[in-house]
Amino acid sequence: MSTKKENETQTGVDNLNDTLTGIEQTVEKNQKLIMWGCIGVVAVVAIILIYMFAIRKPGIENSNNAIGQADLEMLVGNDSTALVQYQQVADEYGYEAGNRAALNTAILLYKKGQYQEALDYLSKYSSKENVIGATAKSLEGDCYVNLDKLDEAISCYEKAVKISDKNPALTPYFLMKEANVYNAQKNHTKEAEVYQTIIDEYPSFGSRMNIDFEKYVERANALASAK
Repeated sequence: MSTKKENETQTGVDNLNDTLTGIEQTVEKNQKLIMWGCIGVVAVVAIILIYMFAIRKPGIENSNNAIGQADLEMLVGNDSTALVQYQQVADEYGYEAGNRAALNTAILLYKKGQYQEALDYLSKYSSKENVIGATAKSLEGDCYVNLDKLDEAISCYEKAVKISDKNPALTPYFLMKEANVYNAQKNHTKEAEVYQTIIDEYPSFGSRMNIDFEKYVERANALASAK
């Protein structure tokens, strides 16, 4: 009997030892994984810090300095010099300065009548802000109008209307541009619809602009009926 109990005890101890050994091995493996995981996190953080302080921060400072010089030229009326400098910032820098430089470049190119070139720089500009972003999209539409690409122009004005988010000063202005393009396309039904939208949703805009939109609707409907 005693021998049997001793064997059972020994077997139990062996099993316990095996279990403890397995647990130790598992803990050791997990510790290694945790250690390498920590090393990986530290490496990522180091890369981010290097980018932020060795690359991004100097890049932002350089771009801000460059666009500041262009702004000064613009303020004193040297549009041609400002255009060259804005183009350089837009082409060579990212960040907010590069983004704004792209828009300023597009504006100056539009004034010079270089509509396709203006579109090229507008494609580099990104903003969903409901004033500047909407105005930039409207400028894109103006470029297409001057290039006689009227469908593209309408698409831009529709987007400008959406981005402007019912701004009482801007939205009806973009709608008016859209209606003018429909008039040029002789799509008088759509023209009348857009003018009616201005009357219904922005009733004070006509008086502020000294425009009788009711007459515009009547004219558009008459032209649509005559077709």
